[in-house]
Amino acid sequence: MLNTMMRWPLVSLRETPVAIPALAAIALFVVWATSQAGYPLTHWAPGALIVLALLAIALLAVPLHLAEIPLPVKLALACLAAYAALSFLSILWASAPGEAWEGANRTLLYLMVFALFALWRGRGASASLMLSLWTLALIGLVVYVAVHFDTVTGRSFDAMLTGERLIYPVGYANANAAQWLMAFWPALLLARGGSLPWALRGVLAGGAVLLADVALLSLSRGSLYATPVMIALVFGFVPERLRTFVTAVPIALGIGLTAPLVLRVGDRIEAAQSPHAAIHTAVIAMFVASLLVGLVVAAGSRVESRVALSPLRARTVRRGVGALAITTLIVILAGGLVAAGNPVVRVRHGWDTFKSGYAADNSTGNRLLSGLGSERYDFYRVALDEFVAHPALGIGADNFSQQYLAHGRSDETPRYPHSVELRTLVQTGLLGALLAVVGLAAALLAGWRAMRARADPLARTVAAAALAGFAYWTVHGSFDWFWEFAGLGASAFALLGIACSLAPARGPDALMASAGGAGEISAGGRSLGRRPVARILLSTLAGLLALAAIASLVAPWLSERQIQSAASTWPKAPLAAYARLDDAAKLNPLSDRAYLVEGSIALRFGDFSRAERAFSRALERVPDDAYAALELGAIASESGARTRALGLLERAVHLNPRDPLTRQALETVRSGKRVGVEGLNRAILVEAEHLS
Repeated sequence: MLNTMMRWPLVSLRETPVAIPALAAIALFVVWATSQAGYPLTHWAPGALIVLALLAIALLAVPLHLAEIPLPVKLALACLAAYAALSFLSILWASAPGEAWEGANRTLLYLMVFALFALWRGRGASASLMLSLWTLALIGLVVYVAVHFDTVTGRSFDAMLTGERLIYPVGYANANAAQWLMAFWPALLLARGGSLPWALRGVLAGGAVLLADVALLSLSRGSLYATPVMIALVFGFVPERLRTFVTAVPIALGIGLTAPLVLRVGDRIEAAQSPHAAIHTAVIAMFVASLLVGLVVAAGSRVESRVALSPLRARTVRRGVGALAITTLIVILAGGLVAAGNPVVRVRHGWDTFKSGYAADNSTGNRLLSGLGSERYDFYRVALDEFVAHPALGIGADNFSQQYLAHGRSDETPRYPHSVELRTLVQTGLLGALLAVVGLAAALLAGWRAMRARADPLARTVAAAALAGFAYWTVHGSFDWFWEFAGLGASAFALLGIACSLAPARGPDALMASAGGAGEISAGGRSLGRRPVARILLSTLAGLLALAAIASLVAPWLSERQIQSAASTWPKAPLAAYARLDDAAKLNPLSDRAYLVEGSIALRFGDFSRAERAFSRALERVPDDAYAALELGAIASESGARTRALGLLERAVHLNPRDPLTRQALETVRSGKRVGVEGLNRAILVEAEHLS
């Protein structure tokens, strides 16, 4: 057994050399998982350059047989490339072009990740190595998080929470839960695979318990509602349902027994009681349950690998397990109906709380069962209104924030629509939605073929597990903003790419591949094509695209680094900070962020002239920037330019009509008084601290 486990990675890498750069990319995703899931630009932009380098290495070092790539994979890649191109084009009509550039670059990252994992034909062994290592790495990380949560105290403990919800290490509770549950489903489906070593199956099953329990500490209602959808998808579409059921039973029992102890942690925090004893008890229960489940699954896997049943006995066992599965389903449905009560009433309650916002959640102290109260209804209303107003091409990538400020009704200021489907529809229009739907359908078709292929049982298992991880990201991301977390999105497209790489080639493509193929890309361009001219043109085009991608990724990243440096050094070295902000503005000529920071710093020093110049430049780049208009209006008012102040403040109110400070400033000027810039900015800081 040990010998098999040691030989497994070496054999896998020899079979599929492209797995080496792919594993390096997986290591990058795990690094992102340790800190904010790659959300900040300064995290994911340099990582995107690494992915680009890995893709280039793969293209140069590993032969790419174009004829071997299944047609659905080619179509998926073409649609994703077209979607990325459309995102870049949307900079032209976006009201905030800097935001659109960042959104397009993030889409470019996902395109490169998918290409790295999907273009080269995979094998069951190499694909299982990549998926298993990613899953095991997240299991290792979740072990660290559980232990750290149990042992840390003081301010470090408080920083791990938002209210009663665990946000560490991502920083956002829903994304925190999604990060673990994206790995839970691959862990479950790999653990049921008969082709994997029995010890590994036990570790994966035990790890699945830990992943689910730690995810539960984030009290994510999105994960709660995504789970039944995932159960239906897994048992509805993944083959070998009985094997899945047998593996899921001990895992579900382990989660079910520990869940009350895990939920008690949040109850203690919400009741303003010390949670440390409850945390310690819950963590111990998690690890005990994980160990027991792992041992049970490992023992069962060991017996399965050693005992060969006769066809008659195997048929009898399958019938018995099938009857047990049906009975379990009936019990779960009946128990769910009893617990939920009248389904019509529950649906009506859910819809009412969904429309009513967070105030509707006060009916019960349990957040997970308090309904669907949030401001997403209003987010979606504004998003759909913007789609109706711009149906063809949308409003531009990542350009939702200003539209919500102008048309929203809640006190929140979301940057994104909180739905991957609505994000696609409102920001890139019908054209973007069409590209996304066709591309996703093609990729899922390729994954479906891999999951149904008969030649390699291990490939079937891996394809199903990888698709399940991607499916969770999609389902939960349907009502959250996970596209913007590069660590989640890149992992999801890597999983989709792994499944696509296992799809069998069919028809003429397969015949051409077996005969040597008409198209091949390999080291140093030796076999880029049969015609030298075509080879040169293709190499030149690839080089130009790579240079363009590098420039597109590097400029905003370096700009943001300069802005962050200026923001941290301005109290002691204001002139150096201004110089860095000037460099930042030049590096990213589409964004107003450097000028906004410069204006804010200048106001701290009472330098109204510099502040006015900076905010004016910000408005030149982004005419709909409500903050710049407010600050310019306040500066004009304090300087005695009442007419100019009225025009700017009226503009600011139009752009952000729900902001009380902006409305108050306008009323102050209308009444003939002057707005004090220092007092206004002090109030802005207090309001920002209150909202955070």
